[in-house]
Amino acid sequence: MRLVRLAQQPSRVAEDVRAALASLGRGSTIVGGVALVGASPVAGRPVEAVVVMPKGVLIVIGVDLPDPALKLEAPLGGPWKADGWPLVHGDTSINPATDALSLSAACTHKIADVAPGAGPIGTIIAVGPYVETVDQPPADLAGSVRVLYPTATTMLAATVSLATASRPRSVQQARDLITALAPDAPPMPEEMLLGEGFSAYSDDEPTIVRENPLVAIAPTVPVQHPGKPKRAAKPATSRAKPGQATAPVQQPAAPVKPVPPARQAPPPAHAAAASAPAPAPAESAPKRPHQSKTVKWLPLAAIGLLIVLLVAAISVASGGDDTASTQTPPPPTPATSSPPPSSSAVENIQFTSRASAADQKCASHAYGDVQAILQQTSCSAVKRASFASTIDGRAAAVTIAVVEFPNAEQASALKAAADNPGGGGILDIATETSQWQGDVPVFEGAAYQSGQDGNSVRLVQAVWVPGPSTADDPGLVRGAKAALELPVNG
Repeated sequence: MRLVRLAQQPSRVAEDVRAALASLGRGSTIVGGVALVGASPVAGRPVEAVVVMPKGVLIVIGVDLPDPALKLEAPLGGPWKADGWPLVHGDTSINPATDALSLSAACTHKIADVAPGAGPIGTIIAVGPYVETVDQPPADLAGSVRVLYPTATTMLAATVSLATASRPRSVQQARDLITALAPDAPPMPEEMLLGEGFSAYSDDEPTIVRENPLVAIAPTVPVQHPGKPKRAAKPATSRAKPGQATAPVQQPAAPVKPVPPARQAPPPAHAAAASAPAPAPAESAPKRPHQSKTVKWLPLAAIGLLIVLLVAAISVASGGDDTASTQTPPPPTPATSSPPPSSSAVENIQFTSRASAADQKCASHAYGDVQAILQQTSCSAVKRASFASTIDGRAAAVTIAVVEFPNAEQASALKAAADNPGGGGILDIATETSQWQGDVPVFEGAAYQSGQDGNSVRLVQAVWVPGPSTADDPGLVRGAKAALELPVNG
């Protein structure tokens, strides 16, 4: 990623932001792009940086905390807590990031106006002067805003997870966007932008498929039509011109009308005139369809004969074995009629499945340090499952993730990071796919358990529904330990 310094950044954490962006280095090996440090998408309101990337745009806004913190609880729609103490910012702000989110929304509208279709636009709320771990609810992590202390690891994880366009923007699109956001930025040659991962081709190129789908109805008509004389094309329809696109639409009905080609041939006209004693040449045309009426009865007779044969065949088949037709089918066996069980019981705790899935996109389903590790280590698969349960007469929710690796050393490294408080984890599948029934659980303060079986790691979280929940709640801890034995098929 290439840095372009435009103006002084407004917050104290700005130095850490610039250092984290600079640590990504130049080139497109990992993410690529151009970071406009100190840009002002909205007049008079500078931000820490606007990062124009090949597959997205990031708005980085700094938020200064009163003091350093070991753990910051940062829900976007609720109050923040630093080491258990509530943080307030102003009289009307619900948390210190309220003003930053308002500025981010204004910048997003500005970018959408100057560059329609710019791709995903994400926001990074950089907090400081120092925070060891930042906890965000899973529902917030599924959106486009990340709250983090800017380090090389956290910035890399955020840029990868927020810039998710299907194809990179072109060099010209990148230039137009950079010029609109930072008119004072120096011009960038094409070689430099190509090196940062931008494409040499524009997304606005014409699509490959441009042919008329009606051509598929009569593929031979467009080939023969240009060679016909204009006089022959007129009898096909009285209102269509030879060059109009409606000609292929009328062609499927043309084989049913053989009269126009017969009128152009002189020998049939003379033959018709010779057979009629006194009529004019114009009267011969109506007589030709009249003469063919005897021929039209042949298909009708064939159809009638076919119906008679079909009725006879049905009569023979139905009368051959009356007992066979009246037999009732055997009842289904119990193996096919009973559905698979949707619930499991472990240690006298009942678990009811709500959602499950499996794929290989491990990093995209993770957050925190766990996501950073999965971005650097290729996993074999991740299986996720969500369960509703009742523990000690109280409703609870359990989310399970089983991450598989090629070897046990990689699995141990992930388990160590997940076991560290505030080290992140795997997002809940039912929350992502909106498959919870009733109240949606919030996995904040969840009871946590983990286990390793060779090359796979199992991570379990359990919370009350509704909350609040605490990590040392005896009932939740017992439910999380029981969930270590649940089958997760994905």
